[in-house]
Formats: sequence, C-alpha cells, structure tokens
Amino acid sequence: MDGSIKMLAETFLQLVDNTVDDFDPIGLSTMLCGRCVDLLDVSQAAVALVDTDGALQVVAGSSEQAIRLAQFQLDTEGPSLEAFRSSHPVFHDDLNSTWPQAANTAPLQSLHAFPMRARDQAVGTLNLFRTQPRAMWDTDVTVAQTFADAAAIALLQDRAISALHQLTVQLQGALKSRIVIEQAKGTIAERASVSMDEAYARLLAYARNHHTKLTSVAEAIVARTLTADIGTAIGTSRRPPARASRGAMP
Repeated sequence: MDGSIKMLAETFLQLVDNTVDDFDPIGLSTMLCGRCVDLLDVSQAAVALVDTDGALQVVAGSSEQAIRLAQFQLDTEGPSLEAFRSSHPVFHDDLNSTWPQAANTAPLQSLHAFPMRARDQAVGTLNLFRTQPRAMWDTDVTVAQTFADAAAIALLQDRAISALHQLTVQLQGALKSRIVIEQAKGTIAERASVSMDEAYARLLAYARNHHTKLTSVAEAIVARTLTADIGTAIGTSRRPPARASRGAMP
C-alpha cells in the first residue's frame, strides 16, 4: 500500500477515535496540523477551537509561524472567523492581492480556512498556509474539509446536550494547555539560546520521538522535571526534507 494512502487511512481513524479515557483535544488538533502538512500541498497548518464564550482561540499549529498567523487573522477578523461563522471554507489564493496586511506579516502567501463542523454545529477552524500564491488542488480541498469534519465529529460525536458540558471542560483544558506550551517554548528558547520557532519545533519533535503528549512534555519542562539541561534533553529539531514539486495543476 502506498505510504500516503496508509497515512491517510490512519489519520481518519485517529481523528474519529474519541473512545479513549484520556481523549485530548489539543493532541488531536496538533496531530491534525501535522498530518495536513505531511499529506497535503501546504506549508503550515493551525487549528482554532471555540471557547466557553463562543470565541475562537488558537490551540495548535505545525509551527510557531502558523500559530502567529492564525492568531493574527483572529485578531483582525480574518478568514478563520468567516469560515467559522459561515460554515463554509474560505480561500485566499494570493494574500498580496486579497489581504496584503496578512501577507506582510510572514512569508506565507496563501491562506485557506476550513470550518470544523458536525451536523449544524461548528467547533473551530482548520487553517492551511502556503508559501506560494496559488489555489489548492481540488483533491486537497476535499481531504482538508473531510479532516476538519472528522475532527469535529471526534469532539461532538453522538453526545447529548447534557454531555456538552464535558466537552466545554475539555476545550478549556486545551486552552490552558496552550498556555503551558507557550511557557515551555519560552523556557527552551532561553535555556538553549534558540528562537521561539526553533523552540516549538524541538518541543514537537521531542513529544513525537518519545511518543508522549505535547502537553505532558511542556508541563515537565515548566516544572523542570524533564532534565536539568533542557537544551540537551530537547536536542535539535529534525525538519522533513523539502517536498517535491507536484508540477502544474491540471
């Protein structure tokens, strides 16, 4: 079986499996971001989930850069909010022509926001970024929206109204975890004398390589229980090789 097809199938299984006792919204969101970068023709990805006040909050990203741009568009009423409110994907194939304010904030030239929805309820947005200003392939659009919907189903699957309070608690926990992750990034950046981008990349790599939840690693770093030398423990991030060009769109 082709590796990408196998990973695609595994991703769907992971997205819809919320039967485990320690179901982790922020872990699911982080996994979703990583798989979008691995499987789709995109450079970065970020996820925003709705909080108890009905506002979107960025909870995960494939990089620090993706988190910053996702937060920027939330702060400036960008495509993520539009996709969330309309329950339809929003495409900005060329930010220089459609949203130059965003294009000037980072070397990301296109932005596509997909609502994370289950039935008639939206729980967040999946944001995909690219370094080149061009449209997404139709197949990638279909997969991205299906990923977003599958993640939403995992958050809301077959739950009665009385069970929604537990979901709210989980989402609030995800937002609190985001704070711990930010603190851990700062600790790594300071102790290892690296940028926040590199600190986040190291944090992701350590959690992945040790099969440990991102939040658990962050908590250990903040509590200083992971190691006395955080730079040595985290090491250096391993960045994947550049993706081969797919050629011209059909």
